This record gives sequence, structure tokens and C-alpha cells, in this order.
Amino acid sequence: MNKDSVTDYLSYILFRALGPFVRVLPLRVSLFLGSRIGDLLFYLDARHRAIAYSNIKRALGKNLAPLELLRLTRGSYQGFGQNFIEIFLIPLITKEYIAKYVTIEGRDNIDRAFHKGKGVIFLAMHAGSWELSNVICSSLGFPFNFVIREQRHPRLNELLNSYRRLRGCKLIQRQNETRELIEALKRNESIGVTVDQGGRDGILVKFFGKDSSMATGALRLALKYDSVILPVYHTRINGPYAKVIIEPPFELKKTGGPDNDLRENLQRLMPIYERNILRYPREYMWSYKVWKYAQEKSILILSDGKAGHLRQSQAVAQLASRVLEEKGVKVNIETQEIKFKNGFSKCALAIGSLLSGKYSCQGCLICLKKSLEKNTYNSLIDKAPDLIISCGSSLGVINYLLSRENQARSVAVMRPGILGTRRFDLVIMPRHDNPPKRKNVLATEGALNLIDEEYLKSQALKLRLGGTSYIGLLIGGDSKYFTLNTDTVSEAIKQIKIISEKAGMDILVTTSRRTSKAVEDLVKAQLKDYPSTKLLVIANEKNIPEAVGGLLGLSSIVVSSAESISMISEAVSGNKYVFVFEADGLSKKHQRFLRNFAQNKYIYLTKAGQLASRIDEILRDKPPVNTLKDRQLVSEAIKKIL
Repeated sequence: MNKDSVTDYLSYILFRALGPFVRVLPLRVSLFLGSRIGDLLFYLDARHRAIAYSNIKRALGKNLAPLELLRLTRGSYQGFGQNFIEIFLIPLITKEYIAKYVTIEGRDNIDRAFHKGKGVIFLAMHAGSWELSNVICSSLGFPFNFVIREQRHPRLNELLNSYRRLRGCKLIQRQNETRELIEALKRNESIGVTVDQGGRDGILVKFFGKDSSMATGALRLALKYDSVILPVYHTRINGPYAKVIIEPPFELKKTGGPDNDLRENLQRLMPIYERNILRYPREYMWSYKVWKYAQEKSILILSDGKAGHLRQSQAVAQLASRVLEEKGVKVNIETQEIKFKNGFSKCALAIGSLLSGKYSCQGCLICLKKSLEKNTYNSLIDKAPDLIISCGSSLGVINYLLSRENQARSVAVMRPGILGTRRFDLVIMPRHDNPPKRKNVLATEGALNLIDEEYLKSQALKLRLGGTSYIGLLIGGDSKYFTLNTDTVSEAIKQIKIISEKAGMDILVTTSRRTSKAVEDLVKAQLKDYPSTKLLVIANEKNIPEAVGGLLGLSSIVVSSAESISMISEAVSGNKYVFVFEADGLSKKHQRFLRNFAQNKYIYLTKAGQLASRIDEILRDKPPVNTLKDRQLVSEAIKKIL
């Protein structure tokens, strides 16, 4: 006997034994027991609870705080537990029971629908006690057919079907579905089907503002056989007291285009169900992936205010966007700057996050509320992203908490701080940071950036420069532990002038925000009035956004100072010969980065006084240009997590 057979047999025995026990209990006691079963599932079924919470947040989150969303999620589980118990109570459901406990709102709509004589389709969503609602429909004095799906466990399946038949449900098996449904409608009988959970074969329509797959079977039948569709919704009022809402007959619109008719009418149906779900949200079955097949995704970039970090996050977002767009998915990218109340709150959040679990913080977020500025917190909890990207250790905790809150994918660039790398779907770290060897960790050679061929062409055009041969000079600046020496810069400029005259190349120059006043004055003194200088941008005086991209796009030779990993990575990504002039005072990590790039021939690491001769040698020999494959590797890694 295989595993499924054993499970089927034991489940059947358990259900047969539980049924009489549940039915002898007072009704409210049985439903109280159902609520407690729901509570138990709420605490044990963490994965589906998280899905349910994130779905409720996506649909209703703009009006509810996280704790309110969590209470509503628990309420939906309690309702599910009560619905489960009511399956055992089906043998007790009589007309007297229905008259006492069930309110039919819109009963006259049923009579109007049957009056047409073309059959009636009760179109529901997975909400409330659907088993009880089917029994109620079959007890109202008209023929009712219910489409069933065969379950994995045949004994258990047959027991449930016997309950359904006991109260007059006519069952239509899935394999005979279409023929029997058509015959039932031709006899002016009614059928009960659901419209949600359309799966891969459904049609995408807006449901609470985002595409969701809806089943088309009922609409196809109604459009072809002119049957009447009655949207219905079942809700529990209090304990055993329930209400079945029968909406007025839905007026189908026909344009003659079958696909268009299906999509348009499905979309027109959605507000009806949305209205009822908003009135009775705990009744809907939120625990499945409502928007799984949506052709639109949102990406949230968390920014710590550092331009270099933001550019790396934007590069990942760009690559993720392209991966999704190749699948036909529309992408919306938002950026949220994170502002902490103070340094203490930042440290406290980091330490407190060590106690967070995969699902334990969902619906709470008190730690974020206490740590972040009010506007930052309010903006974050209003968002429901599908992918969250951050760069830098200070944002790793927030990325993790928000991704768990929204059941979003998480990408951390660089070392993500105190939480380590295990808690993220993808961690992208440069090789010089000694990344751990794990499946979710991708080691890159340099810093990620937005540089690609298309970007360089567009930026170069914006500079509107004539000429055909350029040498570009990127000058960085000081950092906490490094000072760019004016003598070194002066020698580098001298060498560039020599090769410029010898090779007949014009010069393009840009400094950075970190460039010191002394270096800026030196650059202006030596290059401002130099005849071959065609572009000189002093970033702290008059920066232009296309300076770096345009310089890289136009230059065949690029010379860079040594202190900026991101600047050198951008230069190498431009698919040009890149020369980096050495400097003293760089950290060991930075030196590892330079050595690695030099060994792989991404750059030519040269003393400032030897730049001219080294560039001349390369121009003569024209060796192949080695370019980074980081963007390709990141794209492949993103495909795996999306």
C-alpha cells in the first residue's frame, strides 16, 4: 500500500469517527471548536498565513495598520476552521435549519433568472462556507448542479460526495463537465461554479487593482447559451447565522469578439465581488496566490542616501526589469530613501533584528515604527512590492523585514550587515569583500552600475562634441582614510597631455563631488585653457548628469584615479582600455580589488609617471579589451529567484 493510500484510509476513518461526535455537540460549541482549529492552523501554517496576510495587505492595506491586517488574517483562519466543521454538519442541514440560521439576500433575483428559461449559473468565489452554500442552494426548491473536482484521496472524496448528495446536490464530475453542464442549462437548471483561481488557463483582469487570473468556463457557457449569471457571495454573520447574497442577474455585453467579450465581462464582474469582499473580508480564501500570474510587478529600491549605493541598486533594478519584461511583465520601480530617527535607533533595530524569524515579524513592524522617521515608516507600510533591493549594511535589516512583511523577493547588494547572507533570496557581493560560498550569494568582480552600450550611446549624444578620438580622465577624491595627492594628479595630467599630442587625441575630464578644492584648482589651472581639452566638468561647481556616461561613451582610452571602486567599475563596463594610476594610502581591501582587476586585464595599473608610455604601448599593440560579465551573471541569478 502506497503512502497516499495509507493517508486516504486513515483520513477516512478519522472523518467517519469525528462526524457523529461533532453532530452531537451543541451547534455553537461545534463552531467554537472550529474557530480553535482555525487558530491552530494560523499558528502552525506559517507559510500560507504569510501568503494570506500579504494578499490582504495588497487588497486592503491602505486602510489598515499591520496589526489590524494580522487580526483580519487570523479571523480568516478562524472562519476557515468553522467552515471545516460545517462539512460534518451537512447531514443536519434541513429546510428548518436554513429557515432559522440562513438569510437569503436577493432571493427574488433567482426567480427572475429562471424566468428566462435558459438556465442559471450561480457564480461564486472561494469565500465563506462554500460546501454549506451549495447545500443551501440545493434546498431552495430548484434543480442545482455542483461541479466537483476529484480529490487525491478516493475514500475521503466519496465520503464528502455522500454528504453533498444527502441534501440534493447533483454532482457533475470534472471529466464530464462541459457536456453535463450544457445539458443542465438546456433543462433550465442551475449550476454552481467559481470564477477565481483561473490558473494558467484563465484570463487576467484587474482584481483590487492588480491582474489576477480568473476562470472563463461560466462566461463561455453564458455567452454561448444565453444563460443567466447570478453573482453570489456567502458570509457568516455570527456563529451559525449566515447570509447568502444573490446579486441581480448580470447583464452580459456581446461585441462579437469572443476573447474580448470574455475579458470585458470578467472585468465588469470584479467590482461586484470586490464590494462584497470589502464588506466581509475575513470570508475570502486569501491563502492562495491570488496574483500569481499578474503581468505587472513592482520593485522597491531602498536608498541610504549614498549615490554610489543607489546606483548599484538601480543597476540591479534595471536588470530585474529587463528579465521581467522579456516575460511580458510590466515593471514599476520606486525608490524610497530611508531616514532613521537617530543613530541609536539604527543600532537598536539592527540588534533587535537578530531575534526576527522568517514569519515572526509579519503584521508587527513596531521596531520599524520606533526606528524610522514617521514619513519614512508611513510610506513603507503603504507599499506592497514584489521585489526589494538594497545596497549597504544599514539597509539589510529593513530589506529583510519588509520582504517578509510583503512576501517579496529580496536582493541585498554588498554585505548586508548584522543579519548575514542567509536570510535573503540573493546577495550580490564584490569578490574583494570575500563573500561566503552559498547558493544565494553571487560574487561579482566590481561594483554594479548602469553602464551598457545603449546607455553610453545616449549619454555621448547629449555632450554634442565633434571629433573622433578622445582620451577621458576621471578624477575622484578624498575619503575617510584616503587623500588624493595633488602631485600624483599633476603628474597624471602631464602624461595625458604628452600622449594627447603624440596620438592626436582630444581630452575629456570630469571630477567628482569628493574632489578636494586643491585638486580642482590644479585641474583647472592645467587643463581649462589647454587646446586639446574639449570637456572639463568640475562636479562641485557645475555638474552635468551625462558627464561620466558621455566621457566613457566617446573615449577610446580612459584614465582613472585609483580610490573609487565604483568609478573604476563604470570605466571598465564601458568596454574601453582603462588605465588606473597608482596611489598610496589605499586599504588592503581596495588593493585586492585593484590587483584582481589588473590580473584579469580589466585595467592597466600604472604609476602616474608612466602613463604616457604605457598608453602608447597599448595603442600600438591593440590587445583585446576584457570587459566585466557582472551584469550577465546578475541577470542569470535574478532569473532564478523571479
